[in-house]
Amino acid sequence: MTQLSEPPYLRIAADIRRRIDTGELAPGDRVPSTRRLAQQWGVALATASKALTTLRVQGVVEARPRIGTVVAQPPRTPQPRTTAVRTPAGPAAVREHELSQERIVRAAIEIADAEGLAALSMRGVAARLGVAAMSPYRYVSSKDDLIALMADTAYGEAVYPAVPPAGWRARLELGADALWQICRRHPWIAHIGPLGRPLVLPNLMAHGEWLLGALEGHGLDATTMFDVHLLIYSHVQGLAVHLERELQAQAATGLTDEEWMARQEASLRTIVASGRYPAVTRTLTGFPGGDYDLDLDALFRLGLGALLDGITHIVEG
Repeated sequence: MTQLSEPPYLRIAADIRRRIDTGELAPGDRVPSTRRLAQQWGVALATASKALTTLRVQGVVEARPRIGTVVAQPPRTPQPRTTAVRTPAGPAAVREHELSQERIVRAAIEIADAEGLAALSMRGVAARLGVAAMSPYRYVSSKDDLIALMADTAYGEAVYPAVPPAGWRARLELGADALWQICRRHPWIAHIGPLGRPLVLPNLMAHGEWLLGALEGHGLDATTMFDVHLLIYSHVQGLAVHLERELQAQAATGLTDEEWMARQEASLRTIVASGRYPAVTRTLTGFPGGDYDLDLDALFRLGLGALLDGITHIVEG
């Protein structure tokens, strides 16, 4: 059998293996994303996902949330190519009769966490689980329903204390931090459910219950209470969208944010030298160590503090 007669996913997997075995990709290095592989090889996302699943099942690569798929640690001894993904062959592979809605949702979350929501497909989930392409439809009717189940599962990861902290501000801070940590673990979640079309999910309602409960008893009308609760949610969501966008940008360009910024240095020098933007120039040249390190966690804290300071005048004014 010639290489060209092999299924496309095996040819993709073999090429990635070759790059690992020759040292082109070292342990911890990111391998091309599902979307990038699909573009490079001219195949469907599900085919590219199956190639990565094959390597993951063999222990060659592993998925890391907010990073993507990387070469596994330690490097494995090259194994003979197989003609199919065998099940069960790893933690994500299941037999058909073991398939369940929970397993499907968890596999979908793993894909979205590692590669972004754009890489998610029902066929890709099936490939990750090592089951027939149509099998997930026995448990989830559509991709939209799957995303709703994923979001509800993710929002359900936060557990609030039975006894709330004293004071409305401490309670709002705890609620905002819980939402932020969920977005940190699952960057894709900030891109679903716009304010005008809210998701009606039990576990998302639990967060609303916590935030609105903090505002009760302060003489606020229902509209003001709901507006404040939406402002907290929007602050979290507004910053969290950049977590997913970074994944998308890395997948599309193959560059980390540091590598991308390094390519902007010449343009920044031109702007500084032009003299047209004195405030920008003074700021850009005033960073400790000469560089600005974007810290979304720090921005979240800064913004939340400023937001709560403003809300104080509403709650206690």
